[in-house]
Amino acid sequence: MTKWTVEKTGFDGLVVLTPKVWADDRGSFCETYHQADFDALGFFWRFVQENQSVSKRGVLRGLHFQAEHPQAKLVRVAFGRVIDVAVDLRRESATFGRWFAMELSAGNAKMIYLPERFAHGFLSLEAGTTTIYQCSDVYHPGSDSGIRWDDGTLAIDWQLERHGVEAPLVSEKDRRLGSFGDFLRSGVFP
Repeated sequence: MTKWTVEKTGFDGLVVLTPKVWADDRGSFCETYHQADFDALGFFWRFVQENQSVSKRGVLRGLHFQAEHPQAKLVRVAFGRVIDVAVDLRRESATFGRWFAMELSAGNAKMIYLPERFAHGFLSLEAGTTTIYQCSDVYHPGSDSGIRWDDGTLAIDWQLERHGVEAPLVSEKDRRLGSFGDFLRSGVFP
């Protein structure tokens, strides 16, 4: 019996993983990363950095990517819930410029794997939401880039109204991010 359920998303390389969770009257246990299991599934991922953020309800982070040092990411939520969003920035891809969104939560234990050259962001749905993501490359400040969360061309449905978020809390840095049109003109990820 496998310890992992793998769901395809319609985006090449972008997959949702759900670990087997063992629960009893004490609580629950699951493996959140197992290199040999992933290798057996054909996922030869290697990560060199792990990040954790804690967010208030209504915080929106993203859409982030690294231009010169692209990162693949394995994202999960250890506490709380998020609407997690991935945008395909691979110009050669059939899904270029399209986005994928889903709820990740401590309760559903789902994880999403984003290949390199995807922009990533999330909306926190609960106070104290703790998001953990492993990265295939380290953070390079000079390569840090992104696209505005509210870009009209991408028209991402962040489900704000559904979750009672009138105006998301966005950092000043994320407010200054460029548009998808700016990304197209930049020549990043040719």
